[in-house]
Amino acid sequence: MRSTKLGTSGVEAGIVGLGCMGMSWGYDQLGRDDSASIEVIRRAIDLGCTLIDTADMYGPFTNEELVGRALHGRRDEVVLATKGGLVVDDPRTYAMHRDGRPEHLRATFEASLKRLGTDHVDLYQLHRVDPAVPVEESWGTLAEFVREGKARAIGLSEASVEDIRRAQAVHPVASVQSELSLWSRDALDNGVLEYCREQSIAFISFSPLGRGFLSARIASAEDLPKVDGRRRLPRFQPEALEANRVIADHIREVAGQLGTTPAQVSLAWVLAQGDNVVVIPGTKTARYLEENSGAAGIRLPGQALERLRDLPAPVGSRY
Repeated sequence: MRSTKLGTSGVEAGIVGLGCMGMSWGYDQLGRDDSASIEVIRRAIDLGCTLIDTADMYGPFTNEELVGRALHGRRDEVVLATKGGLVVDDPRTYAMHRDGRPEHLRATFEASLKRLGTDHVDLYQLHRVDPAVPVEESWGTLAEFVREGKARAIGLSEASVEDIRRAQAVHPVASVQSELSLWSRDALDNGVLEYCREQSIAFISFSPLGRGFLSARIASAEDLPKVDGRRRLPRFQPEALEANRVIADHIREVAGQLGTTPAQVSLAWVLAQGDNVVVIPGTKTARYLEENSGAAGIRLPGQALERLRDLPAPVGSRY
């Protein structure tokens, strides 16, 4: 597994990590299996998928507890990343709000450490910039965690270039986590990925498989579990899924030509966007974990990159 640096923090992580959200939140809520998820997390470490990503809002709170149990005895083998600054108001409807106040971030950070069963995290991320709080105030609080030895590095999530610049003026930004995939290319269009490359900031791609769609395993809404947060998303509505099948078909054809899987092609395309890129696909299945980790060794040829670059735009917004 190749690795990349998280900014100037001295922290390094494998370029394929593991997003743990779906183990406790959002996807297939009736299919939760903590024992199986713990085994997947531990197997990820064996494979070199060292960046283990969670957040206090996943569950809420239960995902951090799960990750904490999974890392018992193996804490020093991983780059443990969590996030704060989003507060769940109603888990049933996914209603939430942003809270970047220093006092909130301090309280939620300390609570995360307890749930994770550790005295420090390797990466603490501001889950979203709160428009009601100057980013300098929120970021200054995260910088205190670094000075106190409770966080080795700090990062932003879904931030604009201007947000990143303002944060940098206070303390180095180690990473920016945003959605990037073959059907979500905002980070390319808005200059965030380019800016991160220029500034040697790690870019962490969440949902690099388009919430599972880009693995070419979801042909219709019937392929989703009955209780699953994706059913409320615009791109997973029946008409949108039907229209978006052409994207999956193209990816499947490229994978067939290369002797890989659609998931590996999709991940390899994201990784091809820069040496500073880390992908954190989520899975609860050891089989898919092995498949995803294999993308680290795939270099897409120019012809494949050109075809994937020219995929049709998806029908439906992200949220």
